[in-house]
Amino acid sequence: MQERLDQIKKQLHAENFKLTPQREATLRVLLENEEAHLSAEEIFMLVKQKAPDIGLATVYRTLDLLCELKIIEKLNFGDGVARYEFRSEDHPHHHHHLICLKCGSLFEIEDLLDDLEERVERDHKFKIVDHRVSFLGYCSSCLAKEGHKEGN
Repeated sequence: MQERLDQIKKQLHAENFKLTPQREATLRVLLENEEAHLSAEEIFMLVKQKAPDIGLATVYRTLDLLCELKIIEKLNFGDGVARYEFRSEDHPHHHHHLICLKCGSLFEIEDLLDDLEERVERDHKFKIVDHRVSFLGYCSSCLAKEGHKEGN
């Protein structure tokens, strides 16, 4: 984790920003919960444990800055709650999401669209810089509770 913090610190400095204690606490929470797709409020509650004097507005400003610098990405899964995840340095859209409509569980799957992107770029002379895909449905746990077989 320290290596990634150091890397982000360099990125911040390159853009004339400092890694303040509040920003560091926010980044640590994001790194510790990288797979969780936390909301700003969830991040705030966890950051508050590390930095009790931090305010919600500071967390929001930090998240906005990290999004602006393309360190993290703000995601919307249609439930009215913005969530955050780290962006991949080498491939900005490195996975897709499966979202359970019953329990709200969120699962990541690998990017399935590389070949399609290349074809769209070639056939339509269009440079794609990003894409987002979310599949909505029901997870295996919810299907089992309802007595459904997977795939039906």
